[in-house]
Amino acid sequence: MNFAEKLLALRTQAGYSQEVLAEKLNVSRQAVSKWELGTTLPETEKLISISTLFSVSIDSLLIDSIDLNTNDSMERVVLKFLSSARDMDQLSKELVDITCDGVIDASEKVKVDKIIDTLDSVAKLIDEIKQKMNLYD
Repeated sequence: MNFAEKLLALRTQAGYSQEVLAEKLNVSRQAVSKWELGTTLPETEKLISISTLFSVSIDSLLIDSIDLNTNDSMERVVLKFLSSARDMDQLSKELVDITCDGVIDASEKVKVDKIIDTLDSVAKLIDEIKQKMNLYD
């Protein structure tokens, strides 16, 4: 597991959106996105903040051969999924409202980014459920 995967796992396990994590670390949401995509790594100061925030060592964040203890039980993963998914109907309505006029302004872009973060989190939880059910070969 690399840094990007570990950060994503820690963030979603804590129930944070990219935006919330960015606020806690005093960086942009785009910076968090780049870290999670593996295109950049945070500066040392931010690594220390991430380590402190999630109560993990910097070594465990940076060394690929060290896996974090993110093996939640199936019940916990399903509960996370249900918690994230409960607002999907409202999010869908918001997305339709935003896109119906064909123009997305700055405030609507922020809403779309939040919706995308939520959808990404739900998709990852679905993948985790599939893995726990051994649906991947």
